[in-house]
Amino acid sequence: MSFSSRYVTCAGREIHFTEWGAGNPRTVIAWHGLARTGRDMDELAQWLSASGWRVICPDTLGRGFSQWSPDPVNEYTLAFYARLAADLMDQLGIDQTHWVGTSMGGAIGTVCAAGLAEPGLKDRILSLVLNDNAPRLADAAVARIRAYAGSPPAFATMAELEAFFRQVYKPYGWLSDAQWRRLTETSTRRLPDGRVTPHYDPQMVRQFTDHPDDYLIWTHYDQLRIPVLVLRGAESDLVLKDVTDEMLTRGPGALGLTQVVEIAGCGHAPALNVPDQLELVSSFLARHDRREVLAAA
Repeated sequence: MSFSSRYVTCAGREIHFTEWGAGNPRTVIAWHGLARTGRDMDELAQWLSASGWRVICPDTLGRGFSQWSPDPVNEYTLAFYARLAADLMDQLGIDQTHWVGTSMGGAIGTVCAAGLAEPGLKDRILSLVLNDNAPRLADAAVARIRAYAGSPPAFATMAELEAFFRQVYKPYGWLSDAQWRRLTETSTRRLPDGRVTPHYDPQMVRQFTDHPDDYLIWTHYDQLRIPVLVLRGAESDLVLKDVTDEMLTRGPGALGLTQVVEIAGCGHAPALNVPDQLELVSSFLARHDRREVLAAA
């Protein structure tokens, strides 16, 4: 199924997103990770849209084709990303949605669903899939991500950039050659000197220095009263098992609403590009979609 490429102004900033399955009755927002773009969600969006879902895949502010922030200190934050998400949902007429978020995208979804930063989103997110994301992240892994994301390299050729991506994102697990090529081509910009570099604003990494506790979001997680599926890369150095164990005892976990599944052969973060992973997500969403629950009743 094909998609459309669209732009909308949210909180005064131009945001790019792709839309799959326009006109389908059920909606999923699929939000990418820190230094990535919405095109990472292509396989998931194609899979879900073929099953009757409308899937919205944004480029976060400062990534992909979305505008770079003129105020990086205040706008490269989870609270501002939640404001963008609220505006996006309003403008697209999305009253309720499910949310799938990889890494940073999962943190944004948690903050949105909790309704503390954006009260207007309370009860509008029906379920949450956290793809290798948790309310507390491992310090060593955050330092590693800061090191490479804050100083993106530049290369003379696309082949060199693809080789870099294959190494940095090896923890994603298996990707076909065609998927590696698409990942490269959809996350590249050319510099004035002709070299190619990852397609994001390096200033976005200031989130970790200007707001060092931005990803410590237990307060938000504890507010959730919706089903949560946590996909943890079995080899992840960012989301540790003791944290996912704690998620099962707090917030939605204490209510029996949190499920944790470890994805073998992956670190940070599973690419959501193979049938086993796609089926995990789609079956969870279908199980917790109110339309299907009401129909079954």
